[in-house]
Amino acid sequence: MKLLIDFFPVLLFFVAYKLAGIYWATGVAIAAAAAQVGWSWLRRRRVEKMHLVTLGLLVVFGGLTIALQDPIFVMWKPTLVNWLFAAAFLGSQLVGERTLIERMMGHAIQMPKPIWTRLNLLWTGFFVFLGLANLFVVYVGSGFYDAQQALLAVSGLEGVDLSACAATFKGELLTRCLDAQGREEVWVNFKLFGMMGLTIAFVIAQAFYLSRHVHDDPQALEAD
Repeated sequence: MKLLIDFFPVLLFFVAYKLAGIYWATGVAIAAAAAQVGWSWLRRRRVEKMHLVTLGLLVVFGGLTIALQDPIFVMWKPTLVNWLFAAAFLGSQLVGERTLIERMMGHAIQMPKPIWTRLNLLWTGFFVFLGLANLFVVYVGSGFYDAQQALLAVSGLEGVDLSACAATFKGELLTRCLDAQGREEVWVNFKLFGMMGLTIAFVIAQAFYLSRHVHDDPQALEAD
C-alpha cells in the first residue's frame, strides 16, 4: 500500500501524459506531490522527508520544464531524487549509531548490526543504479535527447510541444517530431513501469535476504 502511495504522483503523471502530453503531465505531477504531502500532514501530523524532497525537486525541475518548454529538466528529476536518497543512506553509516534503513525498519525487525549495514549499502547501491538507469534511458536507451536536439536545430525553435506535432509541423519536421515524441514516450513508460518494476523486484529480493538473517543470533554475528 505504501509503495502505491509513493508512486501516486508517477501514476497520475503517466495518465496525464497519455491524455495531454508532458507539460500538462508535469503540472499534474506537481499538484499530486503537493496533495500527497498535504494528505500525510493532515492524517499523521508529519510528512516523510522523501515526499518533501520529491516535491521540492519536482517543483524546481518540473517548473523549469513547463517554463522553458523542455522535458529534459523533469527527466533529470528521478536521477537527482535517487542520488539524494543514496547520499542520505550512505551518510547514515558515518553519522549516528544506526543506519537509515535500521531507523526505518528497526521497530519491526530485530537483526544484528552487520546485517543492517549490508542492507543499508544495498539500498545505497540500488538508488545509484536507478539514477544511472534513468539517464541511460533518456540519453541512450530511448535516444530522446538526440532526437529532440535534432528537431530543435532543424526547426529553429527553442521549445516544442511534442504532443502537438500534427498541429505544429508538416513534412520532414512532422516526421522528426513524431520520432522524438515516440522516444519521449519510451522514457515515460520506463518512469512508471521500469522504475516501479525494479523497485518491487528489489523489495522482494530484500524480503528473501531478510528471511535468511532475521532469526540469526545477534551476538554470534557481531562477533563474526
